[in-house]
Amino acid sequence: MNELLKALYDGFYEPLPATKLKAEIEACHQELIERLEKPERRLVLQIIDCKDQIAEDRSIDSFISGFCLAWRLSHELNIYKENRHPEPADFIGEDACSFIKTEKNN
Repeated sequence: MNELLKALYDGFYEPLPATKLKAEIEACHQELIERLEKPERRLVLQIIDCKDQIAEDRSIDSFISGFCLAWRLSHELNIYKENRHPEPADFIGEDACSFIKTEKNN
C-alpha cells in the first residue's frame, strides 16, 4: 500500500520554487570546488545528498501519515453516520481528548 501512496505523492506533490536557495547552493558548491580537494568535496557532497534524502523521506512519510489519518477519519465518519445520529446534547462535556481516551481503552 505504501507504494500506491508514494505514487499518489509523486502525482500530486509539487515542490515549492526555491530559485533563490538553489542559486545560493550553486554558489556555495562552486566555492567548495575552488577551496577543497577532491576527497573533501566528495565527503561534503555525500553529507548534502544524505540530508536531501532524509528531507525527501520525511516529506513522503508525512504525506502517507496524513493520507492514512484522513482515510481513518473518513471511515470513522461513515460508521458514525450509518450507526448513530446523536443529538447535540450528547456532546455536552465531551471534547477531542475524551474521544481519544475512549478509543485507546477499546
